[in-house]
Amino acid sequence: TIETNKETMVLEKTKVIDGRDHLLGRLASIVAKELLAGQKVVIVRCDEMVVSGSLVRNRVKYAQFRKKRMSTNPNRGPFHFKSPAMMVWRTIRGMVHQKTVRGAEALNRLSTFDGIPEPYDKQTRVVVPAALRVIRIKPGRHYTIIGTLADSIGWKHKDLLERLESKRKAESKEFYEQKKAKNALRRKAEEACAGELTKVNEVLAASGY
Repeated sequence: TIETNKETMVLEKTKVIDGRDHLLGRLASIVAKELLAGQKVVIVRCDEMVVSGSLVRNRVKYAQFRKKRMSTNPNRGPFHFKSPAMMVWRTIRGMVHQKTVRGAEALNRLSTFDGIPEPYDKQTRVVVPAALRVIRIKPGRHYTIIGTLADSIGWKHKDLLERLESKRKAESKEFYEQKKAKNALRRKAEEACAGELTKVNEVLAASGY
């Protein structure tokens, strides 16, 4: 887990955050501060992040947001993304003063992904307790999964992502079962030769191992 105090995350190796069931705004504000402090951050499973409020309410809000454009030449922006990962990226962009040099450099330290692609599926992922839905939202309140919202406004890759994620989860489960079997064999071997290793363990303990 990531504790939100000034001593954590800063200038360490890249942090991989599992965005599943995190509130968008709360996670974005925490990540923005860490990016500005020099930390590299990767957010995976952005499609499973949530925003408070019902799907109907959030669809109306996003429809109003999409109407905001340059009246004379809409090709110049603002641009409204449909991908959950880009929605998260755009939210964080608004929190780092991206038109300054410091803000632009901070934004370059951020990566957002839908699902968990290579190589992050084999790396340790963390959560941010201060942004978790189960901690921050009262039970029974409405909330919307960003992937569902994106799909309802025209994002076309929900089915593809579900297939890729189901494949990843199957491979992960197989790896975990093999790991459990290997650990069980190791424990069995250690128990079988526990008597033989008694003297060796005493010597090692005396030497500080």
